[in-house]
Amino acid sequence: MHIEGRKEIPFKAIPYEKMFDILSHINRMAHFEWREAALALCPGLEPEKLVLKYWEIVGRDTGRAYLRRIDREKPVAPQIAASFVWSSRSMGEDAVLYEGDTVREAYMVHRACPWFEFHKRHDAVSEDRPGCDRWLESLIAVINDELGCAVKFETLESLPEGGTACVRRVWDGER
Repeated sequence: MHIEGRKEIPFKAIPYEKMFDILSHINRMAHFEWREAALALCPGLEPEKLVLKYWEIVGRDTGRAYLRRIDREKPVAPQIAASFVWSSRSMGEDAVLYEGDTVREAYMVHRACPWFEFHKRHDAVSEDRPGCDRWLESLIAVINDELGCAVKFETLESLPEGGTACVRRVWDGER
């Protein structure tokens, strides 16, 4: 659109990486703003119950997305781990993937996580690990149900509990 008789004021181009970083922070901040609004409107609601339900729903949708990328002819757990690390890295998180003792196992490590920093900033550290665990539990349940497999995970270390990283092991269990 053009406004007759007015000069458009140009903006300096923002590099895509910077825009993405800004959008990722806005997304994380929106989570805490949403949480604050929900708790203000429902004063009797327990914050952790609200947050766990949120991450359960996010996990359900993430699991559905991951299913589209899974090769059903290969071990599932390492593919979930790879998707988890890939999505974390795409959101600017310092995440890496490690092989397991077998081809049916992998380790996901977050050496630093902006979610942890946001939880600290909002005095909600106690919700950080339970939220991440619920998200992972929910997405794995979707995949297990769809593929008839028995992927499992365990959190071995977490930043919110004083660890140097969040370390999760994921493996193909037996049904």
